[in-house]
Amino acid sequence: MLLKKLALKTIDFRYVLTMCFLFFFNSIISAQEVIKDTVVSKPAITMTSGQKLKVDGIIATVGDYIVLDSDIDKAFLEISAQGGSTKDITRCQMLGKLLEDKLYAHQAIQDSIVVSDAEVRSMMDERLNYMVQQVGDINKVVAYYKKNSVEEFKTYFADILKEQKLASEMTKKIVDAVEITPEEVRNFFKKIPKDELPTFGAEMEVAQIVVEPKVSKEDEQKVIDRLNAIRKDVLEGSSFATKAVLYSQDPGSAPTGGFYKMTRKTPFVKEFKDVAFSLAQGEISEPFKTTFGYHIIMVEKIKGQEIELRHILIPPTVSENALKEAKERITNVRNKIVNKEITFAEAARTESDEKETRANGGTLVNPNTQDTRFELTKMDPTLYGQVSNLKDDEISQPLLNTDDKGKKTYKIITVTNRIEQHVADYAKDYTKIKELALKEKQITTISKWFDTKIKDTYIKILGEYRDCKFVYNWLKK
Repeated sequence: MLLKKLALKTIDFRYVLTMCFLFFFNSIISAQEVIKDTVVSKPAITMTSGQKLKVDGIIATVGDYIVLDSDIDKAFLEISAQGGSTKDITRCQMLGKLLEDKLYAHQAIQDSIVVSDAEVRSMMDERLNYMVQQVGDINKVVAYYKKNSVEEFKTYFADILKEQKLASEMTKKIVDAVEITPEEVRNFFKKIPKDELPTFGAEMEVAQIVVEPKVSKEDEQKVIDRLNAIRKDVLEGSSFATKAVLYSQDPGSAPTGGFYKMTRKTPFVKEFKDVAFSLAQGEISEPFKTTFGYHIIMVEKIKGQEIELRHILIPPTVSENALKEAKERITNVRNKIVNKEITFAEAARTESDEKETRANGGTLVNPNTQDTRFELTKMDPTLYGQVSNLKDDEISQPLLNTDDKGKKTYKIITVTNRIEQHVADYAKDYTKIKELALKEKQITTISKWFDTKIKDTYIKILGEYRDCKFVYNWLKK
């Protein structure tokens, strides 16, 4: 039953890694109603003893951290607000999860993991912007958390965000240190009984050729002029952060006023890093170009090898004529492939404008697994819709694609390989088997880490919660 046990453990592992305090605010009113109902009448979720608990108070201590009874209620509320079900989660299980989070955060401090104030501010800005977008008023957020002022809420919220980040970094440190050898993968596979070997769903490999519309010099100059005007306003006293919120088309940073923190090792495009690290503190760059569009950068702080900056991105507008020319170009490429004048892979290497896939003949890499196979049931719905009806060796008609940044391109796509549903084969499915083996080793490592750190850390469980049956030995029996 090794594989079945692994599946259960994997669920627990993901639960440990991902079920932290998420700040949802999809509907502040409905969430407030849930709180109201909970305060009046607790959910029918009991401990092993079946006894009801006090309304609030300290129920556990882990190192320098405490857990309140109300923390459990908040955790249930946030799962419910996210659309999740809590009917099969007991208060004891939820407390166990909170204890894990506290131990991660506590040990992160012991291991000298640092979460800077700048990181917390960045997280704070992002979360608050999202909350305000959802409810329309920061005061509603403050009222929801029952704080007396915005500043009091921010202080409270900053502590929560810092603890979450510490726990996340500690978890990452443990998991990232786990490596697995080919011999361990082979032994893992050998231990699985033949009648319990996993079945992998149908998969396919896909390739594409992408053509980008050419932007006119006039349209590029319009963007440059606009960024120069913004830069002039900032130099004369306007807020760069406000300008970024209003005008930047970078969805990753615009909500936080264009804020990024980076070192030379941070995975930004070379042109961006070259400009960023050439600026003095407080300096604003001239407009410059990357593959994403045109940018201006303002460096806020320089801390050794790390800089904190804000930036504004504006890509040039693509004209209808440019789109038409791109469609004609990719249609010509498709015709050459269909007429056997060139193979799809050769055309991708010579004609595609997509650097990421051009060198390997247009073959797509699955972002979730980092290999070239896409399981049909887990495939991105848009991609699945584009390839699901293609026959072997068939080339799609030109497809207009708009990415999450609004950039428009034309592409053609083909299925290069189909793998039918099958029982796991060591040679054919090594990547997937390695992933399963690594997860099992990570689970074991996490479990050993908890066993060790619980012994070395001051932990106290109070009241009726001492009757709980936990996964880990929190009571040190």
